[in-house]
Amino acid sequence: MTFSVRAARTSDVPFIQALVEPLVQRRILLGKDSVVFYEAIQEFRIAEDETGNVIGCGALHVIWQDLAEVRTLAVIDEWLHRGVGHALMGQLEADARDLGLTRLFCLTFEVPFFTRHGFEPMTEEPIDPAVYLELVRSPDEGVAEFLDLARVKPNTLGNTRMIKRI
Repeated sequence: MTFSVRAARTSDVPFIQALVEPLVQRRILLGKDSVVFYEAIQEFRIAEDETGNVIGCGALHVIWQDLAEVRTLAVIDEWLHRGVGHALMGQLEADARDLGLTRLFCLTFEVPFFTRHGFEPMTEEPIDPAVYLELVRSPDEGVAEFLDLARVKPNTLGNTRMIKRI
């Protein structure tokens, strides 16, 4: 069977939610309200099989002029280890390059997958103090995760913060 990757549409939101819900229940991904998915739909890419069924998703969320977070990367169990995650990651990276970004961040339990795609565990990422002051004002949880702020610790315990230069 073959699959393709495309930009998400608003009609994909129920499928994205159904896809990520088991991962939310297993505490691998953070749960999100429907409105959050709709607000961010332009960030998502969808993998679908040859009959149009959604089999995976992933999102690229811009954090700063050179930095974005890879979010909500998920593939249904039947399609794991068949290149779907790799294809989604490739598209998100291409999207990042098109936007002029040079770094990708993720917070993940799937360290081997992201390592295979060039990510490395983060050490203390040097941040210009002026940029830090801007970022710390963001209400976005991904920004807080990137900055390793204490307010996200209960939700992120056990995850690995990873970064990639592109």
